[in-house]
Amino acid sequence: MHRTAEQHHPIDRLYRSLQPEDTRTAVSVIVKLRGETCDIDCPHCYEKRKEVPGGARISADQIGQLARLFRGRPLAVELHGGEPLTAGREAITEVLRELAAQPHVVRVSMQTNGVQLDAAWLDLFDKLYPQLQIGVSLDGDAQGNAWRVGYDGRPVYPQVAAALQLLAERNRKVGVIATVTPAVLGRAEQVLDHLAAFEAVNAVSFVPAFDSAIRRSTTVRARRIPASRLLQQAALAEGSGPAWAIHPDEYAEFVLAATAHWIDAGHFTRLKLEPAVSTIRRLRGLGSGFCHFSDLKCDHVFTLYPDNRFGSCDELPWPQARLAQLDDVTGQDGLASLQQGNLLLNQGKSLMAECAGCDYRSTCGGGCIATRWRQDPAADGDAYCDYRMRMVDGIAALLAQPAHPEGARCQTLRWHPRTPNSIRDVNTFTARWDDPAATRAEARLHASEHGNINTVGLPGVHEADDLDPAHPKWREAIETGVWPLVDALTTDWGLITYDSCQGHQYGGLDLDPAGLRVGLLPRDRAEYARTAAALCRAATAAAPALPGGIDVRVARSELTCETTGATVPVLDIGLHPDHRQDWDAYFADLDTAARALAAALTAENPTGTACACPLPDPATAEGAVAG
Repeated sequence: MHRTAEQHHPIDRLYRSLQPEDTRTAVSVIVKLRGETCDIDCPHCYEKRKEVPGGARISADQIGQLARLFRGRPLAVELHGGEPLTAGREAITEVLRELAAQPHVVRVSMQTNGVQLDAAWLDLFDKLYPQLQIGVSLDGDAQGNAWRVGYDGRPVYPQVAAALQLLAERNRKVGVIATVTPAVLGRAEQVLDHLAAFEAVNAVSFVPAFDSAIRRSTTVRARRIPASRLLQQAALAEGSGPAWAIHPDEYAEFVLAATAHWIDAGHFTRLKLEPAVSTIRRLRGLGSGFCHFSDLKCDHVFTLYPDNRFGSCDELPWPQARLAQLDDVTGQDGLASLQQGNLLLNQGKSLMAECAGCDYRSTCGGGCIATRWRQDPAADGDAYCDYRMRMVDGIAALLAQPAHPEGARCQTLRWHPRTPNSIRDVNTFTARWDDPAATRAEARLHASEHGNINTVGLPGVHEADDLDPAHPKWREAIETGVWPLVDALTTDWGLITYDSCQGHQYGGLDLDPAGLRVGLLPRDRAEYARTAAALCRAATAAAPALPGGIDVRVARSELTCETTGATVPVLDIGLHPDHRQDWDAYFADLDTAARALAAALTAENPTGTACACPLPDPATAEGAVAG
């Protein structure tokens, strides 16, 4: 087994500042064609909460200014609103022609509510910008769209469904953004099936209504209050947050249920699902174009309004996110300077700095700053971060054991990769483990003065030969303090261990202490599911007998085969000091804790896939995750 300690990522790996000299990294500009003007009046619309009257239109000249500002850099443009189609055909024709003429514009998309979308609009898009990517806002099925209404208070679902049918007839593929409100909670499977049934839909992004901080309704300037605003006022009547808002815990369970069904129903073959896909990519060590999971956050996302207000992401609070009038921005150097002097962006970057020491930073990516602020951290503490971790843990479980989605509800097993984490040849190692007659090479065993057993006899992390119980030096290769756990897991449970460590304090050396742990390599997904559930049960059983300040950590991770480069899901179990415990106290109590954990492992066995975690509340449970 070969491993070195992972170093913390600096802040620029989580939140990258705009570098004017960087001509390769794209920026995104959200172009508010009509500001907040819209032909419908959804109570949960964040744009209308800015209370800045629209009415004007973005011009082709303003598009040209944007292109000159970001000259030489890839530019992605999203036509947005309010509702962009309210700008009218003449204005949109000029804008699309200007965008088509710009060589550095690499992508143009439009987010629409779909109410006005008809054959004439699609003809226009096909003629002027055939590669235009269309996104439609639709909160699932008819029931889920209870908050997506016209000024008369009536849901606009029928018109949007008709637009999706038209798009299918024109062989257009679109993505759907669906807001997760209480109207869809508990129905992830039905909602996803409904959206997937639209032939035109090839992507679904579920976004949360984390609006607990909202306490007042949007100002009404008209003499007569429309039915939609009365609906909004009623939703805020109790003063405890709007009725359309959900808690991060509810969103996490919805996403996990949707992801489990996306896998089980085979929707993954034709439908991209967010935030599942970005989470999976980050779990696999790949990048994501979704800013919630990447380092290209608020300093690389801009918004332009018809009155030339120019600032950062439209989801951030305005006017605080405003940087300048577009006419006053002379170049990217000036733009970077404006960002550096913006209080809101600096506060956001400081918020991201808290993520630098988090174990989930490489998978979560820090999330969305605007969403974190909307969630009202004063009231909910770490609820946003807790949901992100819960989502990562659950999706990691679904990837490792897709036939047993109940593993996603386990809250004992956490995603905790050790990077790098590898052995020479996974297939050869597992085959040899199960073949007592196989040839076994001589082992290179040397012990350090701190008790480490490896090929060089030095403290710290070094190469160790991959042995199995049939090797004549198997027992000699296992450090004494961890042997009872290894013996229980290999002899009683019949599992493969690929790594173990009894824990080392390294007094007097410039090395971080190491905790006790054992790494397990399941032979297949079924054994993985059984083992994960049994580890949860054993950890739960051992907890009351552990000395105070020491916890059992059961972790999901991946092991890399150095021969093929492939990765396989693995499990780790170990003992770690909690936040109250220092390492001296940990090592003083480690033998007692190890005996308690070994006893719990001996009393347990890897059968069945039910873990020790309580079942979800039936009132809010997501059936696909509960299995």
